Amino acid sequence: MKTSQSQKNTSTKPIISTFDELAKLANYSLMESLNCDPDATQDGVDYRARQVFSGHYVPVKPTPIQDPQYVAHSQQFFAELGLADSLAESDDFMRLFSGDASQVPEPMRQYGWATGYALSIYGVEFIHQCPFQTGNGYGDGRAISILEAVINGQRWEMQLKGGGRTPYCRGADGRAVLRSSVREFLAQDHMHALGVATSRSLSLYFSKTETVQRGWYAEGSRSENPDMMVTEPVAISTRVAPSFLRVGQIELFARRTREDDNHIALEELQKIVLHLIDREYSKAIDSGLSLSEKVIQLASEFRERLTTLIANWIRVGFCQGNFNSDNCAAGGYTLDYGPFGFSDLFNPHYQPWTGGGNHFSFMNQPKAAQSNFEMFCSALKPLLATEEQALTALEEIQSEFSTVMESKMQAMWAAKLGLSSLDKPTHMAVFRELQMLMMQTAIDYTIFFRELSSIPKDIRPLKKSFYSNLINQNAAQDAKNEQVDTRWIEWFVKWKALLNNDCEENTGRTLETVSKEMKQVNPKYILREWFLKPAYQQAGRGDYSLIHELQAVMASPYEEQSQAVEDKFYQLRPLELFNVGGVAHLSCSS
Repeated sequence: MKTSQSQKNTSTKPIISTFDELAKLANYSLMESLNCDPDATQDGVDYRARQVFSGHYVPVKPTPIQDPQYVAHSQQFFAELGLADSLAESDDFMRLFSGDASQVPEPMRQYGWATGYALSIYGVEFIHQCPFQTGNGYGDGRAISILEAVINGQRWEMQLKGGGRTPYCRGADGRAVLRSSVREFLAQDHMHALGVATSRSLSLYFSKTETVQRGWYAEGSRSENPDMMVTEPVAISTRVAPSFLRVGQIELFARRTREDDNHIALEELQKIVLHLIDREYSKAIDSGLSLSEKVIQLASEFRERLTTLIANWIRVGFCQGNFNSDNCAAGGYTLDYGPFGFSDLFNPHYQPWTGGGNHFSFMNQPKAAQSNFEMFCSALKPLLATEEQALTALEEIQSEFSTVMESKMQAMWAAKLGLSSLDKPTHMAVFRELQMLMMQTAIDYTIFFRELSSIPKDIRPLKKSFYSNLINQNAAQDAKNEQVDTRWIEWFVKWKALLNNDCEENTGRTLETVSKEMKQVNPKYILREWFLKPAYQQAGRGDYSLIHELQAVMASPYEEQSQAVEDKFYQLRPLELFNVGGVAHLSCSS
């Protein structure tokens, strides 16, 4: 299983030091190869909420934020792209990536694009949240792609989050606030460092003068949902990926195909599927194959990526919170960073978003992924309608999702435990017992597995992860803790015996090498919500130091860092922060 990614690499390509040099790399494959909405305006001034009946995209000119101010940029990603750090605070770069495309040099364009998509939740098609009750109003409401560029041989799409209204806004203001922008900016970089496939962060700017009203939590509130309105500064973060094509987009054209007598939707479905292959799977799928062969291989490749992604989410304690089909990237990476969270106290039903429900909770993410994959396969079927053999092959790929997912999950748990596999009954029994103990004991998910990775002599280091150690003790509690300790000791002895047996059966494998391997799958540092809150609060006051500190620490989540960093960021969540709105749970972040 692929885990951590090196944070030491820097670009060996020539540095792009001016905005004009970046502009020359512009290459708009989506707008040049797919269909524009025939009802769109020519200049991209298209902000009124309306139905979009056909076409793959709507040209939209972003709305710049007022008086933009630099907050941060991803130095690691800049280095990978070959961008000079000085670009992030240059006038031209800041102007574009804070929403003003009016002065860009050619071949850049003075407008971007928004896309429509369908919505399915656990395999159930939804349209009632669409203001028109048709589904033609779903799409990028505040996300506007502003640039495609080929850099060092790799195509990247750059998308403004909070870039203003689009026809898909459904009456909203198209803005993001500094709070949610800081969360997304830091989370994307951190997930990449964790070795989890994800969109990337480029830059973050906020307005010194423009604000919006949002519902949020009063300080210390234990309300489930926001209990007050707050005035927050607007911000624009730029996220980057090879494409932002979603399962919901493929699904949209398949739905339209069902009701289309003129076959326009079928043609548009075929176009967007081939575009997806070109953008995300060109290295895996031979361009010389027939359409049906490409579709079958696409389904197989996406299944591989999606199952790997979900196993990695659970490996690092990440919960997406709202894994609908419209939030599922067809390229197989993490897309949505609205209601996300990293688990502190282990709970299979952990759900950071108050509107998410148990169906999108931490350990239900494989099921949510399977539903999205089924909708993806269903959306591909119109392209194979006349080819019975190909349809059978697609259905087989779809039906095997749960088997592949379970295999990935077992391999992930084995790696976290330092075991060669969970194939043997004794290994599976120890894992099942651990699951039960973790559910019955208040433990910190990250700290427990990190301490286990050192393969300690006894359970004392593991007790650093026990939240019961923070609770005021009394005689009854002491007796209960002793019983828990006894069960943990018994489990620990069994686990240690399995490790020793594995080392004896595998020549060259020692407890030392196992420990090193475990520390590459069990991070020491994760981006906990109670780290994020003071970071965005301080940023609102013009102090970005904690954002930059979190960038540095979370860029190396598997490494041992200084004692000062450990004391500050390798800690149990304080008890007073349990059940606090905006920390223990949050509404859909905006």
